[in-house]
Amino acid sequence: MTGGREGATRGSIHTDPQKARRVISESRHAFDERYPELKLSPVVGLICAYEEEANIGAVLAAMPKEACGLPLSMLVVVDGGDDRTAQVALEAGVITFALRENLGHGYALRVGYSLAIEFGADFVVTLDADGQNDPAEIPHLLEPLIDDEADFVLGSRRLGQDATSDRLRKAGVRVFSHVITALGGAKLTDSSNGYRALRVLMLEDVVDRLTQPQYQTAELLITCMKRGWRITERPTQWLPRASGTSKKGKNYLFGLRYARVVLGTWWRESLAR
Repeated sequence: MTGGREGATRGSIHTDPQKARRVISESRHAFDERYPELKLSPVVGLICAYEEEANIGAVLAAMPKEACGLPLSMLVVVDGGDDRTAQVALEAGVITFALRENLGHGYALRVGYSLAIEFGADFVVTLDADGQNDPAEIPHLLEPLIDDEADFVLGSRRLGQDATSDRLRKAGVRVFSHVITALGGAKLTDSSNGYRALRVLMLEDVVDRLTQPQYQTAELLITCMKRGWRITERPTQWLPRASGTSKKGKNYLFGLRYARVVLGTWWRESLAR
């Protein structure tokens, strides 16, 4: 699930859209057979996971059953992989969509957004499978949506606490936040954080405009900003991975590719206005 797993090296940054449609369609058949009468609760916690069997169980166990007085259900989209991530989610009793092949974080997120729209959710909170986000903070992120103060709430490790040690990546967070603030007009401190709360009505407006296999946090954020949706931030913690290593790739590649998505999305949405 992009900060977070954004820009993970899983999947190709050039995933063939035709192949992706085929994989998603084939995977959807199995999902529909498993959940023939699915109805999601008003709040959905969405995790997109790739080879996180060692970490995802603890994250799911820590998820609240409700947030801001509304029932919360979990949806896990497993982005292919060769481990037991899907089995761990299913054994935890969580609604699980397993992609048959690894497509990339952006595709997995769009599957999750589309399911939330289709099956009746009102709000979606995205978080990571690796333990870097604290599920206890979900009501804190959700509150501005419930109070109708915003449509998109970003968690901010700069307003909150960043317990990780990568100084170069921390510097990148600051740089890209300044860039996106300048391009989009909303003052942000942490534009690449994958811990966020989203209004489903907003997702309905933007989901078909999203195209990125990776780096999808930037694309979603800029698209929503340019289309006039209300965006705010709330302080959150940013914790070290519970175990394993990051799948984001080398810092310089992450920075270059992320910058390309930021500028490309801004240009696309500017022309569309």
